[in-house]
Amino acid sequence: MRATTATMLKLLAALCLLAAPALAEPCRQTSFEGLPFTLCEVQAGADLRLFHSDDAGDLLGSFGAVDTALATEGKALVFAMNAGMYHPDRRPVGLYIEKGQQRHGIVLPASRGNFGMLPNGVFCIGKTRFAVIESRRFDRAPRACRYATQSGPMLVIGGKLHPKFIPGSDSTYIRNGVGVSADGKRAVFAISDAAVNFETFARLFRDQLGLPDALYFDGKVSRLYAPGLGRADIGFPMGPIVGLVAPLP
Repeated sequence: MRATTATMLKLLAALCLLAAPALAEPCRQTSFEGLPFTLCEVQAGADLRLFHSDDAGDLLGSFGAVDTALATEGKALVFAMNAGMYHPDRRPVGLYIEKGQQRHGIVLPASRGNFGMLPNGVFCIGKTRFAVIESRRFDRAPRACRYATQSGPMLVIGGKLHPKFIPGSDSTYIRNGVGVSADGKRAVFAISDAAVNFETFARLFRDQLGLPDALYFDGKVSRLYAPGLGRADIGFPMGPIVGLVAPLP
């Protein structure tokens, strides 16, 4: 009998967990206002990267494919999640920089959908610090980013919630995003483990985590790979992926 697609994805997820390096666990579970979340924290200077395509230009699209590519360096993912919106063919919707090379330009006009709910923003991984910056401000004064991904909307901007968020909204999904500390030395990636609205998700970053700037990555398609927690979410191929990398033991 042929294995179903879902069965194959589960087998790949299990193999990813077996191959994961045994390192200090950066991810933990928490709750906020009675809702469950998983957080993964990274300090500036760590080997945090964005992944989209291999050297031949072929889409990676999954945590397993990223791990396979990293194995040629003797490295593996410590954790990873989807990192920004993408077109049906998995091309990034907005700015995308990988290994210092811009692969897709910044998109500034307002548009339909979450990405176009201005202000949106850019998550930048620099050599010595992280930043989450509103897109138009980034366009006026670009940062030197080794990696960058544009997504939207912004969740928290200078300590204030996005002005279009509605407290108590019934538009709830599994959501994920990233927040950055005021000094740029700490980035916290979060995924909700139950459906939440934008306003609650944004307040997690601001009120519980104390992060003045935070960016939404996506909803419904949000996935996390956290082997230290025994977690390897499966699903359809993704576009940009962010992941913490470490040498294989």
